[in-house]
Amino acid sequence: MAATPIILDCDPGIDDAIAILLALASPEVELLAITTVVGNTSLANATQNALNVLAWAGREDIPVAAGESVAIGPPNDIPWNDAIGVHGETGLDGAELPRAASAIVDEHAVDLIARTVLARPGEITLVATGPLTNVALLLERHPDVAPALRDLVIMGGSLAGGNMSEYAEFNIWCDATAAAQVLDAGLEPVVVGLDVTRQATLSEADVHALEELPVLGPGIHGMLLFYLQKHREWHGKNAVQQHDSLALSWVIDPTLLVLRPLALGVDASDGPARGETYVSDQPAAAVTVRWAIDLHAARFRELLLERLAALAAAR
Repeated sequence: MAATPIILDCDPGIDDAIAILLALASPEVELLAITTVVGNTSLANATQNALNVLAWAGREDIPVAAGESVAIGPPNDIPWNDAIGVHGETGLDGAELPRAASAIVDEHAVDLIARTVLARPGEITLVATGPLTNVALLLERHPDVAPALRDLVIMGGSLAGGNMSEYAEFNIWCDATAAAQVLDAGLEPVVVGLDVTRQATLSEADVHALEELPVLGPGIHGMLLFYLQKHREWHGKNAVQQHDSLALSWVIDPTLLVLRPLALGVDASDGPARGETYVSDQPAAAVTVRWAIDLHAARFRELLLERLAALAAAR
């Protein structure tokens, strides 16, 4: 079966970096480009981190384009400093990656996505693992892109309590206005939220075992160990959640997730419930998303560990 071409719109971020490596390691997908958005760290950090991860993995041939550094709003500035305690000052604390020699392409992320998708209508899946600012602007500025996408996969949202507030998941909270616009666009995306990503974990033993991988092992171990320490502080558990790589895994193997069509709403206010995702109580509401309600956690863990080992061996 031919590989599914994808563009990854992300905010690296430790879990985004692992998702990039999983994409590079998986013959089921063809990573055409990476686009970046502010979220887990500043736009400058996120973009440099994407370049560095690609260079580290030996794939500087993949273009990287920078996107938006502020939210559509409100507020009109994503407070990325709120994530320093999670991903560190650089966004990839714990790993000392060499700085890439390559540079970003001279094109805005939104325009790169549009140009690439329109050149291959019906073929490309857009995977969004950061705030949805770039995706909302893509649909606004290039309305011909929506029908040309093969699919849209989003990591975001929660129906079981948030991780940024009592109500909201981080990606949706960062730009709730953008999220509401994307979910109202009629694309019926696959949405992979905290309900399942909290169950997609690597154990402390898994993290330490990854250190033994050639070339990539120390960096993967370092960033995941930093991330694991934060999970211990939050949850008191020696397990680290793999939010973004789980969303990407649906493109690799759709049987890893159980999806349910539902009408998902977003609180786009600037009040205390900003970023909350909820099921609409309107009986006539149209389906807006394919929501992940369950996963095959053991199979996902095996896939992620096997692919990281294969990528490292190939380096």
